[in-house]
Amino acid sequence: MGHPVGQVSAFAGVTIRTLHHYDKTGLLRPSERSPAGYRLYSDADLARLQQILFYRELGFPLDEIATILADPQANALDQLRARHRRLTEEITRLRRLVEVAEQAMEVQQTGVPLTPEERFEVFGEIAFDLTYATEAERKWRHSEGYRQSMARAATHSKADWAQIMAEAADWRARLIAAFDAGEPADGERAMDLAEEHRHHLTRWFTPCPTDMHGRIADDFAADPRAFALLVPPTEQRPGLAPYLRTAIHANAVRQSPPTTTTP
Repeated sequence: MGHPVGQVSAFAGVTIRTLHHYDKTGLLRPSERSPAGYRLYSDADLARLQQILFYRELGFPLDEIATILADPQANALDQLRARHRRLTEEITRLRRLVEVAEQAMEVQQTGVPLTPEERFEVFGEIAFDLTYATEAERKWRHSEGYRQSMARAATHSKADWAQIMAEAADWRARLIAAFDAGEPADGERAMDLAEEHRHHLTRWFTPCPTDMHGRIADDFAADPRAFALLVPPTEQRPGLAPYLRTAIHANAVRQSPPTTTTP
């Protein structure tokens, strides 16, 4: 007893209309008919359908599938090799498109409108992590400071970015030197570096009051992706991010005006 078309449709995951089309084109004609004239599929028909669906999953057009099934020994391997080559080429093309999309996302999310070549030339080891950029955008998008920072970043030229990175590299070297020398995080040298960093952000991106600077410092200490935007992994030391966080918070206290009490 053969299988009716509705049953075949259900367990093969194809529509009845598709099975009718395969019958009409001769790709898969059911071997039997019921007394009432309905299509009935044998086990051999189901095996052929499984082959058809396999080749369809690989993206073969129906006429090529018909050719393969007509003489599988002569054509199947060559056809599969050709399809493998085309799929490999398509994967390469899609990967390029993914890279283009990521670059476009990076421009939108980091506000740095430079080509990939310019980015490498200017930023060197400093790399933007799109996962962090996405989370930062989601986290801070309602912040006026974040919006101003992104807007300012979008206006910077390649020369601006080169200067920003040169200033950052000089500051970073002095921060690491203070850390390596054992300068206390709440000492004058470390706090001066924290204040310099705050002014750097204000000058190039957005006004950065001490409370905002503290939130940025907390992010540096909590998320390695954020700290990698400031200090590349090859220059980092264990404890450097918390050290900077402590210096920034100590500087915030130092910058706060003393409270006065009236007798």
